[in-house]
Amino acid sequence: MENMTRAQIDKATHFSASDKPAYIRPKEAATLILIDGKPGQYSIVMGRRHMRHKFMPGLFVFPGGRVDKTDGSVPTPDALHPEIENKLLCKMKGRPTSRRARALALAAIRETYEEAGLFVGCKGKFASKYDDWAAFSDKGVTPQLQNLRLVARAITPPGRPRRFDTWFFAAFTSEISARLPEGTGPSGELEDLHWLSFDAARKLELPSITKTIIDELQTRLDEDPHLSPESSVPFYYLRGDKFQRDLI
Repeated sequence: MENMTRAQIDKATHFSASDKPAYIRPKEAATLILIDGKPGQYSIVMGRRHMRHKFMPGLFVFPGGRVDKTDGSVPTPDALHPEIENKLLCKMKGRPTSRRARALALAAIRETYEEAGLFVGCKGKFASKYDDWAAFSDKGVTPQLQNLRLVARAITPPGRPRRFDTWFFAAFTSEISARLPEGTGPSGELEDLHWLSFDAARKLELPSITKTIIDELQTRLDEDPHLSPESSVPFYYLRGDKFQRDLI
């Protein structure tokens, strides 16, 4: 996506300039890319967004969504890796705080359960006063942060009916402690969940940014199979009329 113009992005996403609403401030969101396999044979989990969605209906994406106000208050037995937290705080919109940083990571974990039925964390007693996390208590899974890795950030271009400032996390399947037997999440927002190779994922109908993140992740895994927290993270956003790629 780097250096693509606004017109090229609109064409790639089948977006008409006549559809542009008034300016919308991006909302904080988080995504979790779960990785299985070994070097050269990786697979990632993706699902198709329900056609009822106004934002990217029918496209394949990773589990993820908006940060809830309560996400930052959910208890965990550990903390984000310091390098990951520093990257989250760097250029964070508004007032950067550790609570907001951990809220992003916990939102990615929560959304992965809600959309894919996968519980990321460790086995152990867990209690939360928030209904969104009741299933973790039922499954005896405590959300964990220390092994999450940050792989990208992207802000939806202006003019879309929904805009998100999305942070893309990644984790390996060793972090999954439980799964719903239905093979999907209770929200019903994602359908046709599959574990896919990078090549197979690219053949799906994807948002432009999702394809870009897939390319970025594959390159990083080839160079850094353990996803070292010290590695730089790409940040995509529209500057003027062109998409910019910075490093965090």
